[in-house]
Amino acid sequence: MEKQNSEKMETTENVARKKGGLRTMPFIIANEIFEKISNVGLHANMIFYLMNEYHLDSAKGAIVLFLWNALTNFLPIGGAFLSDAYLGRFKVIAMGTVVALLGMVVLWLTAIFPKARPPHCKSPGESCVSANAAQLMLLYFAFLLMAIGAGGIRPCSLAFGADQLEKPGNPKNQRTMQSFFNWYYATVGISVTISVVFMVYLQNVAGWVVGYGVPVGLMLLSAAMFFLGSSLYVKLMANKSLLSSLAQVTVAAWRNRTLEFPPQDSDKWFYHKGSKLVTPTPKLRFLNKACIIRNKETDVDSNGMAKFPWRLSTIQRVEELKALIRLLPIWSTGIVISATINQFTFSALQANTMDRHITSHFQFPAPSFAVFTILTLTIWVAIYDQIIVPLLGKFTKKSNGLTLKQRMGIGLAISCLASAVSAEIERKRRNRAIHEGLASVPGGIVKMSAMWLVPQHCLAGLAEALNAIGQIQFFYSQLPRSMASIAVALFALGMGAGSLVAALIVSVVKKTTTKNGKVGWLPNNLNQGHYDYYYLLLSLMGVANFLYYLICSWFYGDEKEGMEQIRVWDEKEAIEEEATFDA
Repeated sequence: MEKQNSEKMETTENVARKKGGLRTMPFIIANEIFEKISNVGLHANMIFYLMNEYHLDSAKGAIVLFLWNALTNFLPIGGAFLSDAYLGRFKVIAMGTVVALLGMVVLWLTAIFPKARPPHCKSPGESCVSANAAQLMLLYFAFLLMAIGAGGIRPCSLAFGADQLEKPGNPKNQRTMQSFFNWYYATVGISVTISVVFMVYLQNVAGWVVGYGVPVGLMLLSAAMFFLGSSLYVKLMANKSLLSSLAQVTVAAWRNRTLEFPPQDSDKWFYHKGSKLVTPTPKLRFLNKACIIRNKETDVDSNGMAKFPWRLSTIQRVEELKALIRLLPIWSTGIVISATINQFTFSALQANTMDRHITSHFQFPAPSFAVFTILTLTIWVAIYDQIIVPLLGKFTKKSNGLTLKQRMGIGLAISCLASAVSAEIERKRRNRAIHEGLASVPGGIVKMSAMWLVPQHCLAGLAEALNAIGQIQFFYSQLPRSMASIAVALFALGMGAGSLVAALIVSVVKKTTTKNGKVGWLPNNLNQGHYDYYYLLLSLMGVANFLYYLICSWFYGDEKEGMEQIRVWDEKEAIEEEATFDA
């Protein structure tokens, strides 16, 4: 069965090469751009929608958004497995696009119909009516649908774009793919910039009905663009044995745990004919027992296939599972940075209490300060790919500049600095508010320019540019092509875990600091709280995480070793691609 699946994938890829290429990029990129503009535009200003329309306090609203972000980032791992093992990337993206559109429509309905929300507060001092269970359920249902949609789009879109361009036999393939990853991320950054500025401004000026209606229209356009290019796409078949084979390796290793390891040159190791993987690697050695042949007559059939896959796995399957397991420690270091740099909710609340005037008649929207994070990320990607890499190449003799692990580590270090700067700026803002007599005035505007918030956003953007892109490319380079969507989904999973950690931190901080009737660190009135202590806590967590990363990176070893193994796994495809390229 495994052999048949492999043959089908190879045949599909040969046919696929008549399609794909740069001509498919407008459709794929357009789908991603419109999806991001519509989706991110909803996230950016949502804290004010929850506080003003559903009467949630700032801490509870932040927890709801962190949990929504967590679900949005957890579901892509399911979408990745569904894509790689069953349906293929095109179908999963298509279904995700439709479900996300439905979610946006439901959210739009909560803005259209007044009964979908609690009644407005008549005066600032009035005790507001809380949202009832039905109203909250409708809101959360919209969040759920959008999260499910993102679970289909996010893990597959990048890998689907890579499918259209990747040519393993081309000597310039690695450089091409790095440029693709960087510019894909930059394109997404530009769309998020437009979303954070334009969509937030539209919601503030035209209201929630128009502000949530426009994203519905953009998402509809996103779906239309994606389906228009359907006939041009490379659509690789799913590897139906992926999920079961990974589970089979674990079970087989446990069943064979009492067997002795044969010599490296023994014929007891099970592998496919033509494969260069004829002996397993010594790393995670306990899994090697999954590919030990007990008895050739009873374990292997006449076609060279395992009769009992739950008792015997190929060396390649064992090594694939090893590759995934070995990534987990480095993957886990992305959790804390995700929790620390994605603090746009509280940053927006800070900006709302500061002088945001650009001109005498125009104020920069409070949630739109996140645009400086995206702009920094986008600018850095362009500079790094076009200027920094060539300069570094002259000194390091490496065409890719910094190694992927170096980029991730530098990003982690900068994220610590970003949180520390956030703490210092908030300390200055709070002290000035108290000095101006605004300690008990929640809506009071401090005589301090909101542009002081820009440095922390720029540092967060630089940290994300180095760490996030480095993570995605690192995962993609260390796993076989059949697991490409899973490689991308690992990054999303880390972001989801980071959102959960962030929600947990907010919950614990609020509960701990409000004991005995105290105001606490995170009240609705920022001037009475200590958001600077909260940012300082995040910075200290970031430092501990950076030290943990150094340990994980040292234990992982040379990333080139993983890349070389991937090249061996995909050797057949590479040979075919090289022949096509030479022709």
